[in-house]
Amino acid sequence: MAKKINSCTYSVSGTHCHSCELIIEKEIKSLPGVKSVSASTKDQKVVIQYKKHAPEISELNKLFKDAGYSFSPALSREGGPAQRVDGFEPKTDIFTSLLIVSGILVAFYFLQKTGIFSSINVNSSSLLPSFFGFGLLAGFSTCAALVGGIVLSLSKQWGSLYSQNDSTLKRLQPVLMFNLGRVVFFALFGAFLGLFGSFLHLSITAGAIVTILVSIIMFGLGLQMLGVKGFSSFQLSLPKSLTGKFSDETKFQGRFMPLIMGGLTFFLPCGFTLTAQSLSLASGNPIQGALIMAFFALGTFIPLLLIGYSSVRSLGNPKTAKYFSQIAGILVLIFALFNLKSQLTVLGFNLISTPTQTIATTDDVTLIDGKQILTMTASAAGYTPNHFKIKANVPVVWNITSSGNAGCAGSIISPQLFPDRIILTPDAMVTKEFTVAVPGTYRFSCSMGMYTGSIEVTN
Repeated sequence: MAKKINSCTYSVSGTHCHSCELIIEKEIKSLPGVKSVSASTKDQKVVIQYKKHAPEISELNKLFKDAGYSFSPALSREGGPAQRVDGFEPKTDIFTSLLIVSGILVAFYFLQKTGIFSSINVNSSSLLPSFFGFGLLAGFSTCAALVGGIVLSLSKQWGSLYSQNDSTLKRLQPVLMFNLGRVVFFALFGAFLGLFGSFLHLSITAGAIVTILVSIIMFGLGLQMLGVKGFSSFQLSLPKSLTGKFSDETKFQGRFMPLIMGGLTFFLPCGFTLTAQSLSLASGNPIQGALIMAFFALGTFIPLLLIGYSSVRSLGNPKTAKYFSQIAGILVLIFALFNLKSQLTVLGFNLISTPTQTIATTDDVTLIDGKQILTMTASAAGYTPNHFKIKANVPVVWNITSSGNAGCAGSIISPQLFPDRIILTPDAMVTKEFTVAVPGTYRFSCSMGMYTGSIEVTN
């Protein structure tokens, strides 16, 4: 005769996300006699099915004392939510969070604008350590806003695969798998570029749309991290009935999604990635192309690992988990809005007025043999000059010199003028020829839409 299964319901406080639910379910289910557990952050309760004896409230509070969760007898709907009976609810100071966010953004801006690493130059024949340094630079600059933002926004959902009793190394597995996916897939795609050409590149429009979709998902995850109602159930994961099984450290299925996501970042239009891709293409050799992309991805490994490590350490301590969620949520929202604005600029939507322009002088626009010669310099700070006046129906020869490592500014797009990207080579001049028939103002920008300029065409 089958033994009777009993059920009890307790109120629980201190939970704030999907990860908390999985942690509670995993730990309680390991207790003797417990058959199943269902925790709900929204309802502030946990339902336990057991065979003989229900877990005592004192036992649960002792088990989760360090995790910051508190259990009490379930109250009726009229009685309202349960109150904490021991310990305290971790609280955060929004001013402190904003101050930390401001410091991070200032450091990010400093690294992006100063050109501190501009001496790192690469070409298709550069030694492989140069591509490692190039990737390192990318990870500490624009890749932090795009790829680093993805790691940051998914950190809590990756954390739901583990309990707080797991080691830091075990909880870092999704971050390591994400980076492993980048190295493996970048090497594979780099080999294809070296062998077959540029067919792996997304079009400018497709790349922008993919980045916009990723940014919208990041925005939703950022709101979830900030505890905004209506986004608490927003998950990039399988149903909890399955993720609970994946949280078992003896299983590995749940870790493959980060690996695939890391590999697919190959197609996001970061200027640094595009430069490495173009050099893999220029190598004309599948082995060289694979090594270029692999070493580039290895360079980004360190900054992306630091981002993932900070999230694991913060989420592993309940007293810092709320601060991390608040700080990371704000950063993810800023990065998502930054990426959205940039890619809308790529698609031709100018949501924010163009900054003060550097007007071309007579030396920058000259007429030689019936052709208009434009001269421009690209650097880590942008394009100089970034505004030209030319005549319609007169051929244009655009000479662009990359001053050292131009970073994100190392590629130029203008879908209204030409369908392809202009990929610049450090310390070299690249020439683009075209003719404009219709008067008007045509914008150009880097592939991320960060650095912009315009060409005014008159009759």
